[in-house]
Amino acid sequence: MTASMYRGRRLRRTDALRTMVRETWVAPGHLVAPLFVCGGEGVRRPIDAMPGCSQVSVDELVNDCRELKAFGVGGIILFGIPDDKDPQGDAAADPDGPVARGLKAIAAEVPGLVRWADVCLCEYTDHGHCGPLRQAPTGETEVDNDRTVPLLAQAARVYADAGAEIVAPSDMMDGRVAAIRAQLDSEGHAETPIVAYSAKFASAFYGPFRDAAESAPAFGDRRGYQMDPANGREAVREARIDVDEGADVVMVKPALPYLDVIRRVREAVDVPVAAYNVSGEYAALKAAAERGWLDERGAVLESLTAIRRAGADVIVTYHAKEVARWLQG
Repeated sequence: MTASMYRGRRLRRTDALRTMVRETWVAPGHLVAPLFVCGGEGVRRPIDAMPGCSQVSVDELVNDCRELKAFGVGGIILFGIPDDKDPQGDAAADPDGPVARGLKAIAAEVPGLVRWADVCLCEYTDHGHCGPLRQAPTGETEVDNDRTVPLLAQAARVYADAGAEIVAPSDMMDGRVAAIRAQLDSEGHAETPIVAYSAKFASAFYGPFRDAAESAPAFGDRRGYQMDPANGREAVREARIDVDEGADVVMVKPALPYLDVIRRVREAVDVPVAAYNVSGEYAALKAAAERGWLDERGAVLESLTAIRRAGADVIVTYHAKEVARWLQG
């Protein structure tokens, strides 16, 4: 051995040394917890495919948010479970709907926890697609992009009125960021940021969420508007377009199968990048841990660290509370 031999192990010998030179880390403030809010009072309906997650009424939502804030979690994003659905998803813009009521309650009871509102119509349409339908020239039924966009803008304005500090359109309609920005700016919400789901792929990892949000399509699938999982350059193009339309943050969804896309988007834009560690990713780790096949804490922290290392500034994850608790301990 020569005196100049590189010894990478020198800085790995102790936990203190490893911590001192660590390049990437996960902190509770990097995390956003998705929550499902429904009507009623005292409601907590566990979601079978997502252990530890539930549909909750507004009073229970406030309790969950207090706990998340106590653990230092950065924010929450709300998804609504309406009492009634229709072909257009009109309930998404109901100022007395579950998301609007939830936002108002959290603003009053848990200040300091950043309030996001997901903006989409799939939970509110009776067919489960992300907007009203039309007959395409081919004769197929498809989502009508241009009828959907103003409905999304109306919903975003309602959520901002109710106290959303961030609105996050997840529908993948063309032009929706510009329309939402214009609506917010014209109605007193010029300071409300938009987090655009810019690269949302037509993924097999969404199944548990669709049970949780009661938003599975009644027919067909969403490949006509969500992105082809094979495309990386297109994801960069979508992110750049959303920034040009006024997005303050862009998101890649899912996260773990798309770490390369997170990196490419991070290098292409100057705004913060978020990544959504989706329900199927969560459920897979939970199922493996329950069977003793994986160390849950180690696997979850490694996964979230990988998402951060790929370039995500913010991670939306169902693991948020438990991770924050582990990090505090």
